[in-house]
Amino acid sequence: MAEKELKALLEILSGERQTLQRTDQKAFTLLSILGAFMVFFVVHFTKMNIDTLIFLLIIIYFPSAMATLYFLVRVLIPRVTGVQQVNNNPDEKQSEDINPTFFAGISKFNTAEDYAEYLKPIANDDQKLYSMFAGQVFALGYINNRKNENIRKALFFFVTALTSELFIIMYLAYLRASGYLGENIKYYIPGLALLSLTAILFSRYNIIAKIKFYVKSIIGSTK
Repeated sequence: MAEKELKALLEILSGERQTLQRTDQKAFTLLSILGAFMVFFVVHFTKMNIDTLIFLLIIIYFPSAMATLYFLVRVLIPRVTGVQQVNNNPDEKQSEDINPTFFAGISKFNTAEDYAEYLKPIANDDQKLYSMFAGQVFALGYINNRKNENIRKALFFFVTALTSELFIIMYLAYLRASGYLGENIKYYIPGLALLSLTAILFSRYNIIAKIKFYVKSIIGSTK
């Protein structure tokens, strides 16, 4: 086995481990933010004067928050694969070899001596050593894929829960302040909502930069 092949495999393995750590950090961050907002929501829940709109937003909030928790737990506790690998060497007894690079595989040994005895012939066989690391890369890639799928789902429900909670806060603030505001305030609210949506779209698609580039291209072509 060429040394560069093993080196490339180890670099891929290192990258997969870093991806796994970053995904876990994202999950912990989302879990902390969700917990802080849930505490705020639960503390003020009993003080709310619930009407139809708030009730509908609460119906959206709680299932979304629960779904976020579920998928974040799926990120932090994924299904472990790659513990065993099929031994397809025709000269050896057909069996499933334990992958000694995973904690689930290591835990199958009773003592450190048993683990060392199992690992020694693998370390002395280049093909088995390469297959062992290749199996770990494949397993980590599979786990990272599942983690990223769950983090995307968790992020979708997290944004849904957070948006519904912010709408509740905005609506309650409006109800409390409506007695002190003028009668024309109801005409300003759609305008502010439209202005906010326009600003988000401009920021999302970088429209201002595109307009500047288009104008410069026109000016440059006329010179």
